[in-house]
Parts: sequence; C-alpha cells; structure tokens
Amino acid sequence: MHKYIPAKKRIEVTVGESVRIIRELQGLSQTQLSALCGIPQTTISSIENGRVNLGVERAKVLGAALQCHPAVLCGW
Repeated sequence: MHKYIPAKKRIEVTVGESVRIIRELQGLSQTQLSALCGIPQTTISSIENGRVNLGVERAKVLGAALQCHPAVLCGW
C-alpha cells in the first residue's frame, strides 16, 4: 500500500472565496450557477461576500452544481 503525504495548505481562502474561484474557473456567472442549483443569485452573492454562512446542505447543492466535493468549498 502506498503512503500518501497530505498536501500542505499554501494560502488561506474563505469559504466564499472558494465558491467564487471554482465558479469562475468553470466560466459561470452567479446567475448561471443559480439556475443550475436552485439557490437564489442574491444568496450566492452573499455567500461569496461572507454575509451568509454556506452550511452543509448548501455546500452539497453547490458542490453538485460545481462538480466538486462539498468539502472543497468548506475547506474541511
């Protein structure tokens, strides 16, 4: 069995920054992401700007829409 070395954290990013970075890397606007996941665009904006907590359920929904594991968004 292989021994894996955990990756080192290079920079600190907030949950909102993680959502924004992944969304932008996929070429999606907040409106397009809203249409994909059913979360209002205003809520996505609030998450990205740190005014609203992401929460587990929203992380699952956004993770599915952004095709990434929810933990990537939350920084777990």
